[in-house]
Amino acid sequence: MKYGYVRCAAVSPKVKVADTVYNTCQIIKEVEKADKKGVFGLVFPELCITGYTCGDLFLQRTLLEGALDGLFKIKEASTELTPVIIVSLPFAFKGCLYNTAAVICGGEILGLVPKTYIPNYNEFYEKRYFESAFEGISTADIRGEEVPFGTNLIFTPEGCENASFAIEICEDLWAAVPPSSYHALAGADIIFNPSAGNEITGKSAYRRDLVKNQSARLISGYVYTCAGEGESTTDVVYSGHNLICENGRIIRENNIFEKGMIIGDIDTGLLDTERRRNTTFETYTGNYEYITFPYMWAENDGLLREIDPMPFVPHDEEKREERCREIIAIQAMGLKKRLEHVGVKNVVIGVSGGLDSTYALLITVEAFRLAGLDTKGIQTVTMPCFGTSERTHKNALDLCRVLGTSFKEIKIGDAVKKHFEDIGHNEEIHDLTYENSQARERTQVLMDLASRYNGFVIGTGDLSELALGFATYNGDHMSMYNVNCSIPKTLIRYLIKYFADFGGGELKDILYDILDTPVSPELLPPDKEGLISQVTEDIVGPYELHDYFLYCMMRLGFEPEKIFYTAKIAFKDKYDDKTIMKWLKKFYYRFFAQQYKRSAIPDGPKVGSVSLSPRGDWRMPSDACVSLWISRLEEIII
Repeated sequence: MKYGYVRCAAVSPKVKVADTVYNTCQIIKEVEKADKKGVFGLVFPELCITGYTCGDLFLQRTLLEGALDGLFKIKEASTELTPVIIVSLPFAFKGCLYNTAAVICGGEILGLVPKTYIPNYNEFYEKRYFESAFEGISTADIRGEEVPFGTNLIFTPEGCENASFAIEICEDLWAAVPPSSYHALAGADIIFNPSAGNEITGKSAYRRDLVKNQSARLISGYVYTCAGEGESTTDVVYSGHNLICENGRIIRENNIFEKGMIIGDIDTGLLDTERRRNTTFETYTGNYEYITFPYMWAENDGLLREIDPMPFVPHDEEKREERCREIIAIQAMGLKKRLEHVGVKNVVIGVSGGLDSTYALLITVEAFRLAGLDTKGIQTVTMPCFGTSERTHKNALDLCRVLGTSFKEIKIGDAVKKHFEDIGHNEEIHDLTYENSQARERTQVLMDLASRYNGFVIGTGDLSELALGFATYNGDHMSMYNVNCSIPKTLIRYLIKYFADFGGGELKDILYDILDTPVSPELLPPDKEGLISQVTEDIVGPYELHDYFLYCMMRLGFEPEKIFYTAKIAFKDKYDDKTIMKWLKKFYYRFFAQQYKRSAIPDGPKVGSVSLSPRGDWRMPSDACVSLWISRLEEIII
C-alpha cells in the first residue's frame, strides 16, 4: 500500500443460474486475474455463487449445499492468492435463510455479513426466501468453522488501519439510512457492496449518483458491483454495472453490459485527512467487532487512477464554462457587497496589461454592473516605469477604453529615481530594492488616489502569488479588497478566456493578446528589442507545477513524498523528475518563508476549496520551520 493507495476491484462474471460449480470456477478465475494486478479487495455480485435469480430454488437444500461447496473451494484457492475476496451466497442460520457476503483471505473465512434491508416490491420478492439481518453479532458454524456473523463487522489488514473495510449488500444502500453510514463512522474506510439490481431506463444514472454521493457523505471509498451476464431471465435484465468511487469522485466505472473487471486505487490517506479535517464526521461507538487479519501487500507498478495535472481547472468544456460563471458571480457579488457596505461609488485599480490586473478589472466592471453603478466610477491607473513594455502598456490603455472606465496614466519613473536618491540606492543596481521601490510607489499612488476620489483600492494579486509570496510586502501585497485572492494562476487564464469569448469584438482581441503575453512583474528594463526581459516562471518556476503542489498540500493533505510521486505521474510527458523535485523544494521554501505576508493580507472572496486567508482556511505561524518537509524530500533518490 504505497502512500495510502489501496487497489480495489469489482467484477461481474458470467454465471449460470443455480450452477454453483460453474460459477465457482468463474469466480476463482477472476480472483487469479485480480491477483496478477495486485488487487487488495475484490467484490463479486450478490449471490454470485448460486446466481441471484434462482427463485424458489433457494428453498432447495441441494442449492444451499452447493453454495457452501463453492465457498470452500474459493477459500481453498485463496491460500495461494493475495486478494481479499467478497463473495455472496445464501446461508441457512438458526432456522432462517440469509442473503450474505463472505469475506475470504489467505485460506480463511474472516466473516459473514447478512443483508439488512430485504426488498419486496416491483420485480423483487426476496422476503419469500430471506430474513433481514438481526441486531447484534453472533458466530456461525460453517462446516465446523466458527465464523463471525453479523452486519457490524469491520475488517482490517494488520498494520494498515486506513485500509479497514465493511460490507453492505445491494438494497442496504438504497435505504433511508444505509448500514454503511454507521460502518464509516465506526472506522471503515472502504465499503464493498455486492449487488444484483436489474437494469431499466435511467437506473444506471441514478445508481451512479447514489454510489458517488454515498462515498461523499461517508468520506470513504465505495466499491459497487452488479449482477451481469447470465442472470437475465424472464422479465428482468442485468447489466453488470460496476463502480469504484472515492469521496464523491468516480475512480473507475464500466459501461452497462460491458464485460471485464474494473480496478482502481482508492486513496485512503486522503480519506483519513478529510475525515480529520471534517469536524462533523463524528465517531460512532455502536456494537462492532473489529476483525484483524494478516495480509501481504503486493508491489504495484504505477497507479490505476487519473492524476489531474490541473486540479483547479475542469477539463470538460461545458463544466469549465459553468465553473467560470459561478466563480465570476461569487467574486462580483463579494465586491458588490463591499461597495454597498462602505457606501462608495468609486474604486481605484492599477492596470498593467497583465493577467491579474486584467481579470480584477473585469470582475470590478461586473460588480459595478450588478450594483447599478456607472463604470466611470472605476478609476483605472497605469503607472509605466523602467520595465513597462509597449505591448502591455497598449493593452492596458485599450482595455480601459473598451470597458468604459475612467483612466489615468501616471509615470512613476522620476518619483522612483528621487526615492533612490533619498535612500542612497544606485539605480544601475537592479536588485530587490530596485524592484520593490517601483511596486511600493505604485501602491502609494493608488492609495492616495483612493483618498482623493473617496473610494478604495482593488487588489489584483492571485492565489498562486500568495502561496509563493511573490508580492512586495506593503506594495502590490496590499489593498482594501482583493478580488483575486482565491484564484490560482492556472485558472485565471480560463476565466479571462471566458470573458473574451463572451464579450467578443475588440475586447476579445485585447484579452487574447493579454493571454498570449508572458507573465511578468515588469520591474526590470526591457531587452534591446523592447521585449519583456523578466519572466516570472523563470524565477519561481512553472505555475502549473506550483498550483498542483499547492492543491495537493492544502486540499488533499499530501506529504512531500506523495506530492512528488503523483506529480511525476501527472507531468510525466512534460517535466523530468529532477525538474519536479527542484521546483517542489522551491515551493516549500517559499511557502514557509513567506507566511508573514499571508498573515497580513486584505479581505477577499473565498471562491474554491483552497484559501490562504488567515481568517479562514489557513492559520499558520509566520515563523514555522520548513526543515522537516525538505528533509523528507532529501531522502528520495532520483
